[in-house]
Amino acid sequence: MSKDQQTITDDQWRQAELIWDYHQMQHELRPVDVAIGLGSHDLGVAARSAELYRAGLFSTLVFTGGNSPTTAKVFPRGEAVHFRDHAIELGVPDQAILLEPDAANTGQNITFSRAVLAASGVRPTTVLLVSKPYMERRSFATARKVWPDVEILCASEPLEFDDYLKSIGDEKLVLDMLVGDLQRVIEYPKLGFAIEQEVPEDVHAAYESLIHDGFTSRLIAS
Repeated sequence: MSKDQQTITDDQWRQAELIWDYHQMQHELRPVDVAIGLGSHDLGVAARSAELYRAGLFSTLVFTGGNSPTTAKVFPRGEAVHFRDHAIELGVPDQAILLEPDAANTGQNITFSRAVLAASGVRPTTVLLVSKPYMERRSFATARKVWPDVEILCASEPLEFDDYLKSIGDEKLVLDMLVGDLQRVIEYPKLGFAIEQEVPEDVHAAYESLIHDGFTSRLIAS
């Protein structure tokens, strides 16, 4: 850990783990018409998408995402392009992958991917969203809002909280992102971006406590 990273206390760890568990939908996976890999800084999304393709859960895979300030240097050709390349390295045939290289937020990820699928003659009734582990609930709530006539399932890398922290290498950043995504789960329905999700009292208390402790770099202005 670098000198400027904040040490996470046992209580903060417990609170973060509550939020981590809440973010994951725990859907039972089964075959679907298509999968959409949501672009981000986390190449594990591409790896998990490839794993589920090889398991036979779907025959068509969309990777979606342009760039953001956090991914421009890591994925200079765009998130979707780099995700596609990684999935091909992991055994997914190029012809199984559709590319959506322009989306800049989760709503656009879903809406633009839907258009790419339609342009290829694919009109699914079941869609699997593959995301970062702590983004499952927000992607589900967003997709149910902008694409209400399909059944949505969610998946991510099956990592324990501590293993994910080690994979990212920056504990404070991960806690900031957990808090930021929960804020969006709470606030986005009011803005028309997502459907409402019930937040248990203990999860909301953990959220408020971590904000009080300064895990705020990923919050949106209220």
